Amino acid sequence: MTALYVEIAEGLRRSILSGEYAVGARLPSESDLADRWSASRGTVRQAVALLTSEGLIGSRQGARRIVLRRERRHSFAELHSFAQWARAMGYQATSRFLRRERRGATPEEARRLALPERADVLDVLRLRLLDGEPVMVERTAYADWVAPTVEALPVDCASIMDSMAEDAGIVAHYGEHLIDAVPAGSDDARLLRVRRGSPLLRQRHLTSNPDGRPIEWTEDRYRAGSVTFNVSNSVGTAPLVRDPGALLM
Repeated sequence: MTALYVEIAEGLRRSILSGEYAVGARLPSESDLADRWSASRGTVRQAVALLTSEGLIGSRQGARRIVLRRERRHSFAELHSFAQWARAMGYQATSRFLRRERRGATPEEARRLALPERADVLDVLRLRLLDGEPVMVERTAYADWVAPTVEALPVDCASIMDSMAEDAGIVAHYGEHLIDAVPAGSDDARLLRVRRGSPLLRQRHLTSNPDGRPIEWTEDRYRAGSVTFNVSNSVGTAPLVRDPGALLM
């Protein structure tokens, strides 16, 4: 049975994302919400705290809770970097390199990047932020032929994809995406400011140049509630394929 505060949070979330409560609008008072849901004010506070942790609502001193943002929806219809998508949505994207080091490729990285086993890759760890809020941890293995370009980028480079295109003429043309959910480990929990074991949306993707030469194999882990991915299909065109998870293999 779902806890009442979760039901209240889900109801408010739907109202916010549908536009019933616009960005900047005040939510009903705690007492009004308690009456509406036949709940205690403590239960309402739990629901509000959950939405606050997702960044949907905030507060001003002496005022009711206000809606801070709309849904962050990322479509796969076009190939965009995180920074390109954020700019298009009106958000400020910032990033920090936390690690850049050469190492031997894992068997999966070698297969994805079409490299010999244990060939050198550039291992990169980055923290991605939207409007100063940490939303995603990015782990990428870059093929050796693009590694020098990535190594030369400043630590706060906002978009590796943009910089590679501008500095070296390396243009991403094709992307394949795999999406599932994973629990946050200790490092992810610390970086994303969530509890260890919290659910994270994981997106793994392979990016290649116009000739089909692999550029990067990336694993992005998003904090729950920070981004919604959108896939459009039809009877004739179905870009979404379902595969069994690891537990069913």
